[in-house]
Amino acid sequence: MADTNTATVTAEDTAIRPKLNIRNILPIIGFVVIVLFFAVATHGRLVNPKNIRLILNSTYTLMISSIGVFMIMTMGSLDFSQGSMIGLCCIVVCVLSKVSLPLAILGGIATGAAIGALNAYFHVRRQIASFIVTICTMFLLRGVVAFLTTDAPAQGAGYLQTDYNDPMLLMTITIVCLVVFYLVFTFTPLGANLKAIGASQTAARFAGIKVQKTKTLVYIAAGAITGFSAFILAIRNGSVTATGGNMMETQIMLALVLGGLPISGGAKVRFSNIVVGVLTYCILDRGLSMMGFEAAPKQLIMGIVFLIFLALFSDRESGQVIK
Repeated sequence: MADTNTATVTAEDTAIRPKLNIRNILPIIGFVVIVLFFAVATHGRLVNPKNIRLILNSTYTLMISSIGVFMIMTMGSLDFSQGSMIGLCCIVVCVLSKVSLPLAILGGIATGAAIGALNAYFHVRRQIASFIVTICTMFLLRGVVAFLTTDAPAQGAGYLQTDYNDPMLLMTITIVCLVVFYLVFTFTPLGANLKAIGASQTAARFAGIKVQKTKTLVYIAAGAITGFSAFILAIRNGSVTATGGNMMETQIMLALVLGGLPISGGAKVRFSNIVVGVLTYCILDRGLSMMGFEAAPKQLIMGIVFLIFLALFSDRESGQVIK
């Protein structure tokens, strides 16, 4: 009887493992397919050194900002305030850069952390759904950004672009941020705790995880990370207009879903969702532009691709909903 049970379990495991493995590599397959398609469709122009540099330059701010949203979505929550948050943080960075660079960086991080704490208060303490809280914050901050830039764009100090707008420096900063987060997410309890909360908050509490404290700290940390990414954006643009950071939250969510991140979070989340997703999004965006698509058809095509990936990577088995 024991041998029969063992054989049954082994057969079941064998049947399940290929499915899980295929699901894990689907984002990479999608990335390769998209690269090959646009390489052929643009007659090789997509993969020439100039366009590769342009694609990489468009990933730095998005990649760093995605780290914070990745943590939030792993818990099964959402954050739609990231675009407006980065716009306000970028204004702070630009203004304080005229005083000193360290103060500008700290000011951006502190502003983002404060907004993250505000989101955490209403979501965690007042038990309001994350998407409702962050949508409200998005509109609030968008109004603040528009008000602060009504008369003129917020200009950063000249040295931001002349001294620091170096692709190698920005790439190094981005890689360091990714490596540090990978080590923390993989080799500390943080990753397991976030996945446990995303799978089931009740089970996570019984497992001894301080759910409310963890969620609060994650929202604050995500805000701080976004505040730092605003420094990178200030280096690249040199100023902030009323549309600063506009639609960034959509780009981040698109990128993470394209990278295979289940929108309800949980155990199937992988660090690779960030890197693969952002690169896929930026190549898709650049490729469509090179093929001559204007804004409206680009949004339509990217929306269709987003829905396809959302259907592929939605975690229907867990039955979890966005919190």
